[in-house]
Amino acid sequence: MSRTQITEDDVARLRTSPTPTYRAAIVGTGFMGRVHAQAVHTAGGRVVGIVGSSVDQAKTALPEMYSDLAFSSLNEALESQHVDVVHVCTPNHLHESVVLAAVDAGKHVVCEKPLSTSAESAALMTAAARDAQRVATVPFVYRFHPMVREARERVRAGDIGTVFLAHGGYLQDWLLRPSDDNWRVDPSLGGPTRAFGDIGSHWCDLLEFVTGDRIVQVSAQLSTVNEHRGDGAPRLVSTEDIVVVQFTTAAGVIGSVVISQVSAGRKNRLVLEISGSTSSLAFDQENAEFLWRGGRASSSVLVRDPETLTPAAARYARIPSGHPQGYQDCFNSFVSDTRSAMGGSWPDGLPTFDDGLRAAKIADAVVASAREHTWVEVGM
Repeated sequence: MSRTQITEDDVARLRTSPTPTYRAAIVGTGFMGRVHAQAVHTAGGRVVGIVGSSVDQAKTALPEMYSDLAFSSLNEALESQHVDVVHVCTPNHLHESVVLAAVDAGKHVVCEKPLSTSAESAALMTAAARDAQRVATVPFVYRFHPMVREARERVRAGDIGTVFLAHGGYLQDWLLRPSDDNWRVDPSLGGPTRAFGDIGSHWCDLLEFVTGDRIVQVSAQLSTVNEHRGDGAPRLVSTEDIVVVQFTTAAGVIGSVVISQVSAGRKNRLVLEISGSTSSLAFDQENAEFLWRGGRASSSVLVRDPETLTPAAARYARIPSGHPQGYQDCFNSFVSDTRSAMGGSWPDGLPTFDDGLRAAKIADAVVASAREHTWVEVGM
């Protein structure tokens, strides 16, 4: 691959340009790597090359990842002067080492959630990115549904009054059967919490994002439904399939959330409902074109329509009403906003490593609560 020299003036221009170059190296060739590649392509960036578990694995993934270069190693990707940003889509236990190497090489970073397998590790990564003055973001992409932004604006404006209750869940069924298996099940690869770390983190981020309030205390129960997984010689499983959490927030809101990866028929059902003194709001990710608003006298369903949404929500309504937006659209908006941040224009609500660290602190508190059978404070 050819090399070019970038001057100090070029670096300064890239940092301040409203439309910076977005030349990405993607580390990881699985489903998430492909989603990231599509988002980079749609946001007007370029996937310079990819890093796989092997060069052959990377070459196999090239046609689906908008790239024609398989880096021979992570070091080659980090040494490339053609790479502005590194997308980390590896198993969780590798996040810390890849992120720290990327930041040390002067790259901006996008790292999949959970940011790391412990709050201590996530704090180290967050500090490293901040000290290096690199843009470092985490794809809590459900924030980018227009109707989530609409809910946030209505709560901010006091439209539902004083919030006093929040509840919901995130239900999937992809690990329902004992034969269902994945690297996330192994705590040495995925971390000590699986269902909560993987999808519960999304729900808690959405709650705090919409309400502007923080969870300060949790009481959690964990359950492993399938204690053995795998075909042939099933192995013992220690990570949870189900989590039920009660919580309180800094503002005194109480609530609960049910997280499950073994709920038959539920493919990706994230539901958040918030009750206030004058009305309630409910968002269902599987019906993301709508936001339910409940009142004592009457209730209504708000539709994703760029002409009627608040400006903050309409910004993410990329296509006319009646043409459904979805998961990939959220990712595309997330990468587009990351690109803007790299140019010095920081969009409201862009999830950063600080948000990834926040999720890690909540996850640690949930695990501790379940282990100790007591309420646990969440570190701020």
